[in-house]
Amino acid sequence: MNQERHDLHVLAGAYALDALEPAEREAFTAHLVTCEACRHEAAEFEATAARLAAAAAQPPPAEMKHRTMAAVDGVRQLAPRTATVTAPVAIGGALRRGALPFAVAASVAAALFGGLAAWQHQEGRQYEQRALKAEQHTDTVGAVLAAPDARAFHAPARNGAATTVVSSARQNRAVFAAAGLPAPAPGRTYQLWLEQSGTMRPAGFIDRDGTVLLEGDTARAGAVGLTLEPAGGSLRPTTPPLVLLRLPT
Repeated sequence: MNQERHDLHVLAGAYALDALEPAEREAFTAHLVTCEACRHEAAEFEATAARLAAAAAQPPPAEMKHRTMAAVDGVRQLAPRTATVTAPVAIGGALRRGALPFAVAASVAAALFGGLAAWQHQEGRQYEQRALKAEQHTDTVGAVLAAPDARAFHAPARNGAATTVVSSARQNRAVFAAAGLPAPAPGRTYQLWLEQSGTMRPAGFIDRDGTVLLEGDTARAGAVGLTLEPAGGSLRPTTPPLVLLRLPT
């Protein structure tokens, strides 16, 4: 980034993410001494970035090992390749009778563990894809936070949750974060909305503490709302908003 001195006020988001070049960071740090507004904004971005980073973590489930071991009995086995088994050199009738069952058992064991290995590989690929998706989500969220025109808005929800929305008109994106969000009742879900010209339009869901990238044209939105809706969501809000965060127009 190469900002002129008079543009220092737009560097709060990049400063909070440690995305400034050394010279820019030094200049902005000196600027913070005399600018209370930037100190406040940088502190808000740092707090929001910490919440978003914690929410993006995707540890593997603790029960993965138990699921793997329990799945052994249910893994589809390949047919034993008995046709390729070569009869041992005839030393005696007892040897011939004992060698063939041993070879068949070995083939069955190889098929069993081969199937288990394939299942574990598939499980690993699924976790890799989830990790990649989480990484892409984090990169997108970081880009919104570091945008020169990023603005953060905070408000408590009526159910006690702390909510934040960070928006960038230049990127036409906004991120919603919640902390302390109570679990919804069975058959209910939290739904997000964008208010556009007096109409509330669906903008995605959030089912627990964390962050979501809002869906829709956020640059034209005047506010972001959160309601409790029936599972699956609604086309229009059916309950009063738990929180309504105004956005700059």
